[in-house]
Amino acid sequence: MKPQSEIHLHIEELVLHGFAPGDKHAISEAVQQELARLISAQPLSAHKNVSLAQIDGGSFQMKNNARPASVGEQIAGAIHGGLGR
Repeated sequence: MKPQSEIHLHIEELVLHGFAPGDKHAISEAVQQELARLISAQPLSAHKNVSLAQIDGGSFQMKNNARPASVGEQIAGAIHGGLGR
């Protein structure tokens, strides 16, 4: 049985512009859940200790009425893509 790898990801600050303040917790939760799913499905490279001061996740377009969960999923995808760069 292969031992499971352990990943500790700490996001100190996630800066979002243009979203309702009341959506921040729902967006944050969705980011966490989707990042966990993405990392489980597509593991990161085998680097033991990687510390990044900043990840550029690029930009993406959202519909005006996008649900916080959808926003969080897109943000997580951008973060995950930035980790692989």
